Amino acid sequence: MSEKLQKVLARAGLGSRRKMETVIEEGRVSLDGKIVALGERVTQEQVIRVDGHVVKYQAAESVVCRILAYNKPEGEVCTRSDEEGRKTVFDRLPQLKGARWISIGRLDINTSGLLLFTTDGEFANKMMHPSQQIEREYAVRVFGDVTEAILNRLRMGVQLEDGEAKFLDIKEHGGEGINRWFHVVLTEGRTREVRRLWESQGLQVSRLMRVRYGNIILNNQLPQGGWQELSLKEVNYLRKLVNMPRETETKVRVDTNKISNPQARIRRAVKKHNQHRKAGERRRVTRTRS
Repeated sequence: MSEKLQKVLARAGLGSRRKMETVIEEGRVSLDGKIVALGERVTQEQVIRVDGHVVKYQAAESVVCRILAYNKPEGEVCTRSDEEGRKTVFDRLPQLKGARWISIGRLDINTSGLLLFTTDGEFANKMMHPSQQIEREYAVRVFGDVTEAILNRLRMGVQLEDGEAKFLDIKEHGGEGINRWFHVVLTEGRTREVRRLWESQGLQVSRLMRVRYGNIILNNQLPQGGWQELSLKEVNYLRKLVNMPRETETKVRVDTNKISNPQARIRRAVKKHNQHRKAGERRRVTRTRS
């Protein structure tokens, strides 16, 4: 049985179907060594390459939609590898067989908090698409004199270099003087959008943390650098938001995945990761000295 090539590429997490159509039209995709045109169909027996890199074919029925909630610390980048050697959000995620984790959106290096990952590329692309209008909530500490007029402008909409933007909701969340906390909500994920909105009013963001995506809330018991796999009920809530069929299978082991239960296990995993990283750094220093 064959499928449209752009659909298979989107499922692999390389981008939306429309983006994959563009990639095909640009001559960057080959099947069995031959560059193909838009409209090509593909079977499981064929070898797919994008920009020379092999892409594994996954039949739709073989993909189990799994979702992780990760508490991203500041200082990590959202790429799989980094030329500058910086830590990435993928470093601490559990290893998979026959699949890979795909990030649902990104957080910049100086932003912390909730970041979702999935094994289903098509689902990830739908979750990120602005047309879905899925709410993202951030806790933000703002340095400067925040007036009611500024808050009204941010709710009504201001012009940024890539178009108009606004917060759907802004609520004060403590702080004093010119260093105050707010919770803000928006439904898109443009680059540095939260920071740029505040900066457009002459204010500085000194801390930024995502605390909610849809109805998935960052659990305050989850340590930074820790992850938690969502239940089948939570997975299907998110799939329903983007009009995708329900998932019937889960890889979650209930006895080992409850936040209240394995806190020590999660912290041990984070501690072990940090110990390995520090040991590697010491070895590099020793080699440099010798």
